[in-house]
Amino acid sequence: MELCEILYNKAEYIETASGNKVSRQSVLCGSQNIVLNGKTIVMNDCIIRGDLANVRVGRQCVIKSRSVIRPPFKKFSKGVAFFPLHIGDHVFIEEDCVVNAAQIGSYVHIGKNCVIGRRCVLKDCCKILDNTVLPPETVVPPFTVFSGCPGLSESPLDPALSVDQSSFPTIFSASAGLRPKPSGLGRPLPPPPNRTEGLSHETTPPAPHV
Repeated sequence: MELCEILYNKAEYIETASGNKVSRQSVLCGSQNIVLNGKTIVMNDCIIRGDLANVRVGRQCVIKSRSVIRPPFKKFSKGVAFFPLHIGDHVFIEEDCVVNAAQIGSYVHIGKNCVIGRRCVLKDCCKILDNTVLPPETVVPPFTVFSGCPGLSESPLDPALSVDQSSFPTIFSASAGLRPKPSGLGRPLPPPPNRTEGLSHETTPPAPHV
């Protein structure tokens, strides 16, 4: 999916030292409990309820207009308790969404006008289509697409690594320091000859030609 460029007025946004861009028209309640890890965009009319519990958002996330980010809660006999909300890296939340999840992984796309019920868990690399309503405590597995009301699994996404490893001859273990052998070559080349072998340290200049 190729995203188009979105132009914005710099006067309408506050840019932090870590590269976050937060709209002046957004509402961040309890800002001391909200952590944006860097290069995250919060657009106009968004509401982040950090006054209820801690909210942590990863790097390079986008929260579009009129979306509400609220920590999950659980009812007990003595009252209601709120729990922290953690959002991973590279998460894209479209307009008019209400997110009440417990955890959202990385590389997640949430479509327009979606409702993510309380204490839902969205794993890495999943997609929620437009106008989807996830019931409370729904778990969205990786590489799946959810849609509808209530939200159900529609079709699995193709994992990027679900290919036979023989197709990747250049894969190597960086931790072990291994390197793959170049393909299409025969036996390894012999070491270069030692050009200093047989030479003495003291050499005489050659005799001039007559």
